[in-house]
Amino acid sequence: MGGARYKNCRTQIMAEKDGFVAKVVSGAIEKEKESLKALSHEIWSNPELNYEEVIAHKVLTDYLEAKGFAVDREFCNIKTAFRARFGSGSPNVCVICEYDALPTIGHACGHNLISEAGVAAGLGVKAYLETTGLTGTITVLGTPAEEGGGGKILLIERGALKGIDMSMMVHPAPFEIIMPNHLSCAQLTVEFTGKAAHAAAFPWEGVNALDAAVLAYTNISLLRQQMKPSWRVHAVFTNGGTKPNIIPEKASLHYYVRAPTSSELETLRAKVVSCFEAAATATGCTMKTEPVGKIYKNVVCNPILGKMYERNYRQLGVTDYEYSGDLTASTDFGNFSQEVPGLHPRYCVGGGKVATHSPPFAGVANTLESHAKTLLVATTLGMTCVDVLKGGEKLLSEIKEEFDKQMAALK
Repeated sequence: MGGARYKNCRTQIMAEKDGFVAKVVSGAIEKEKESLKALSHEIWSNPELNYEEVIAHKVLTDYLEAKGFAVDREFCNIKTAFRARFGSGSPNVCVICEYDALPTIGHACGHNLISEAGVAAGLGVKAYLETTGLTGTITVLGTPAEEGGGGKILLIERGALKGIDMSMMVHPAPFEIIMPNHLSCAQLTVEFTGKAAHAAAFPWEGVNALDAAVLAYTNISLLRQQMKPSWRVHAVFTNGGTKPNIIPEKASLHYYVRAPTSSELETLRAKVVSCFEAAATATGCTMKTEPVGKIYKNVVCNPILGKMYERNYRQLGVTDYEYSGDLTASTDFGNFSQEVPGLHPRYCVGGGKVATHSPPFAGVANTLESHAKTLLVATTLGMTCVDVLKGGEKLLSEIKEEFDKQMAALK
């Protein structure tokens, strides 16, 4: 397929006969395994929050520039975003780096490993382009603020995906799924306002906003009996008053609402708001609810990319995985995946025994075993990118046709 795209036809024959793609991609990554480990460790050692990933941004952009990529720092006028490119023409395949951390528990989502995988895959594809003279572009895109900040959504709004034909990334987890379904997610806050009074001397003069907040929380807990198994709602109290002897005038909560699709998400969000309103009515309070940030859309994994990834994974000796499965987590990659064809495999680290977003997972994200598994997965990712480049416009047309069908089914 796409033989005319090679400057050297003998190279194409060698690729078909003896696993040339795997040799070139894995060889390039193996050559840089120590520098890639150091890159990951540097990011892991300096956890930075949404849009504050200054150290990670410098580490990644300096590294990619030194390896021969053309790097756009502060891409799309976002201080900690970047774009690194090598090659020319179409297809333009994109691999994603994430590098923000979590408050207090550092890289407990393993974004340092995601960055390592994205950079490593980019190196592997670059080596293949250099070796064969194949036409095409590899883009490594640095996307800040995945943990609630919606960095990819901001990048979409500023045109970051213009000219990109497909995007892929990998994510560490306690399991293996090539085509995981992630939920849509919306955040919202609610603030109840009552009337302060002395809680012992004149409680009848007060209107208790904390009672309203507790009642709202209870209403939603009771709602769970009628919620679909795939729906998720969770919250924290962000204000419950100042002193026990003052009836709270203000109380507030911060909620995450998740569902498999945007339409189901809106249905669930409306039910949650009804619970807020009922609590306000019952306690005599007023309420104000507001959205927080942008909605994370559900991830749509492209099955053609999924099958290509699976074939390459098996070629590298991995057979213990699920091809598809439902997850109740969310990611702003979902928004990318509804703009261009995408894939977001999850790969197992920590022996499958440690949950993400927990302090122990931060430790797992810095082990030699996780580093080695990440480079194996990065090799698979790079090989899949090469497959798309080799397939040329014909394969790209098939991938996009499937993407259009998936998008139509969501409407």
